[in-house]
Amino acid sequence: MRSDDVLIVVGAGHAGAELAIQAREAGWPGGIALVGDEPALPYHRPPLSKGYLAGQSARDSLALKARAAYDKAGVELIAGRHVRAIDGAAAQVLFDDGGTMSYARLALATGGRPRPLPAASAGADAAENFHYLRTLADVDRIRQRFVPGARLVIVGGGYVGLEVAAVAVKRGLKVTVLEAAARVLARVTEPRVSAFYEQVHREAGVDLRVGVQVDGFELDPARRLVTRVRCADGELVEADLVIAGIGLVPNTELAAAAGLAVDDGILVDACSRTSVAGIVAAGDCTRFHSALYGRSIRLESVPNALEQARSAAAALVGIERPHDSVPWFWSDQYDLKLKMVGLAQGHDRFVLRGSPEQRSFVAFYLKGERVLAVDTVNRVPEFMLAKRLVAERVAVDADQLADDGVPLKTLLPSG
Repeated sequence: MRSDDVLIVVGAGHAGAELAIQAREAGWPGGIALVGDEPALPYHRPPLSKGYLAGQSARDSLALKARAAYDKAGVELIAGRHVRAIDGAAAQVLFDDGGTMSYARLALATGGRPRPLPAASAGADAAENFHYLRTLADVDRIRQRFVPGARLVIVGGGYVGLEVAAVAVKRGLKVTVLEAAARVLARVTEPRVSAFYEQVHREAGVDLRVGVQVDGFELDPARRLVTRVRCADGELVEADLVIAGIGLVPNTELAAAAGLAVDDGILVDACSRTSVAGIVAAGDCTRFHSALYGRSIRLESVPNALEQARSAAAALVGIERPHDSVPWFWSDQYDLKLKMVGLAQGHDRFVLRGSPEQRSFVAFYLKGERVLAVDTVNRVPEFMLAKRLVAERVAVDADQLADDGVPLKTLLPSG
């Protein structure tokens, strides 16, 4: 590839893979190089804490696209190489191995990394049975110890932690979840939804504890294995395997060192352009202004990563394709299909439709008469209607929202 017409995409996750392919489809005329740290083809991450961890999904089934799709699009896959720096003046990326590559345009889809657990910094995080869960390699290592009867301690009661707990207890592991907050999913759900999920996990056999701070770990004499998790109140929890999931840190260091504007995410506009001409960014590593919510947000969401990637690809060839779609997410735990749309922060009213006791309900988060966000549990048809309620800023009557006898579609504007 000639350096004067090369697009380099740094990061080969959902955003990077989509951006590379979409740039070609949008009309990028030159070479495209997709650079990723991992040796595997770009793959789906959501199944890692679900079907792949459970052994229900084969490794090959995780690929986002077959290698032939990249070949057909003229995308060169550069796997297993890490970009350590960007030289903006020379329009080059510098690799860890000393190599360089020049670019005409640059796209950053660097994603994020697990937030480190402070209590593990004294050496526990180097133990063979202590893990974070972010990559295929992480899950492959975890699965080696994922055996019936093993004592698994999960630090963090967010979506990933709870998904892992659901898989593990079904596999016969003895599971303890330690959540520092007063309830699980505290940052994203209302207390009644948290209480529902806590009950579901406890009924399944998970020892779920909230309001528990982890302040250290005990190791075996060789310091190879964590043997016990130490809580702030002095209690010790026996462990054969520890998985920590307390959030994500966006990978912004590369961008910041290159002079791009960064604030808990690479700052981008509605078309995924960064503060530096010729460089776009997409995915979990970015922060942008949401017209829907009137504030700056950073989303850890596959749908958002794909939307931003398409906007970025269009921007690279001079096409304005702003993105401001409604954020949405999902989580599978046991037989529960949780699909969420919107962001609940700032809501002043909570409305429940359906029955948590029947494991089928819809939770609405309102500000005034406007629906900010909706959680649907085993209510897939209503999820699409909920997306419209949020996106179209529909004014609704709370009593009608709560009434399961009033079809949601009747609350939407006609036409």
